[in-house]
Amino acid sequence: MPNAQYPTITRSEQLLQRAEGLIPAYTQTHAKGPGQYVQGVAPIYAERAKGAHLWDVDGNKYLDYTMAVGPLILGYGHEVVDTAVERQLKDGITFSLMHPLEVEVAELVRSIVPNAESVRYSKTGCDVTSAAVRLARAFTGRDTIVCCGYHGWHDWYIGTTDRDAGIPRSVKDLTYTFNYNDVDSVLAAIDDNTAAIILEPMVFEEPRDGFLQTLRSICDERGILLIFDEMWTGFRIALGGAQERFGVRADLACFSKAVANGMPLSILTGRSDIMKLCAHDVFFFTTFGGEALSLAAAKATIQYLADNDVPRRIEELGCQLRDGLNSLIEDLEIPYVSCKGLGTRTIVAFDGSVADPMLMKSYVQQEMIARGILWGGFHNMSYAHTPADVTYTLESYHEVLLLLREAVSSSNLLAQLRGTPVQPVFRRTGNFNTKPRNVSVGA
Repeated sequence: MPNAQYPTITRSEQLLQRAEGLIPAYTQTHAKGPGQYVQGVAPIYAERAKGAHLWDVDGNKYLDYTMAVGPLILGYGHEVVDTAVERQLKDGITFSLMHPLEVEVAELVRSIVPNAESVRYSKTGCDVTSAAVRLARAFTGRDTIVCCGYHGWHDWYIGTTDRDAGIPRSVKDLTYTFNYNDVDSVLAAIDDNTAAIILEPMVFEEPRDGFLQTLRSICDERGILLIFDEMWTGFRIALGGAQERFGVRADLACFSKAVANGMPLSILTGRSDIMKLCAHDVFFFTTFGGEALSLAAAKATIQYLADNDVPRRIEELGCQLRDGLNSLIEDLEIPYVSCKGLGTRTIVAFDGSVADPMLMKSYVQQEMIARGILWGGFHNMSYAHTPADVTYTLESYHEVLLLLREAVSSSNLLAQLRGTPVQPVFRRTGNFNTKPRNVSVGA
């Protein structure tokens, strides 16, 4: 059974003090920052990791369900991928000429991802989503973008959120949002100047009533490009991503995270008649786009995913965790907690009708950490997770949910926290920037 013991995090806290004022917000990746964990309890800095486990700088070991916020689909330090990187390192990292891996990985991606007639590389997810938006505008001769989901920090998208300082009003007025599985909100957002609909084809809620197929039809009827942001779905919910899983064609599809098992690489794929604009008309070039270590990692990762049927295997294990947790929730009669999503990536959600959801999340995180589980509300499953890990996790959940139920029923949840609660990424997350101003909706 789990042994609850809050970790000592002295060195983590010392490093955080050194970073104060030196590194704004302390972190390069918001989801890894101190605001996403219960400060005073949770580890802050990692030292090493292997498989599905991470060790912090104070020597504490954790079973990790964050997995570097998604890239580690095979697990930390996967031998096949690391060997490929080490082999390439002996020959070089970045060169004065193109490298054969640029061709080899593109051919591999084309053979696996539906409709990937052409392929380009960059380093981050927002690089390729922004490139896709620029291509859509160039190809259609239109300006407006409508989106659903998270698409990175670049101006065209982040202007739709409440963290939009520094972005001109004119830029904000070119991007609008719609609600997932809500065709009416899509129709309200598009206009005669809409170049593209870009969305995460699935986050945790599955598409209903042919939603993605309806988007495809709307785009075909109105000359709008359909872009899939597959940072989370790509190579995870199916080897070919959402296009394969749901049988819907996207004009452009963007990938990162799982494609190189932790090495920095993003990939833009799509129709050749659109992508060919990158040759001359649309400028999308970067010094490190053809960096060979990441391409070697991608080649090894994708091939391993295919040869070992990894997406199916991690989904099966993740479903065991999701279904087991939901059974616990039902047995313990805690209707304000639920676990949802496809098995490869699930989220634990909290109903705010009984208590502050962020406080409930913080308390569960605190107690899972005390049982040696690094948990941020998600189960980002990897090939390195085992049935024994799932069994231990469910045993831990059983203890923690009982504690949560008691704290909620006695209304002393905040008093049970040993540190500062988790903070939201955005203060507003929906129902804003939803409809173009002063334009007519196309018939």
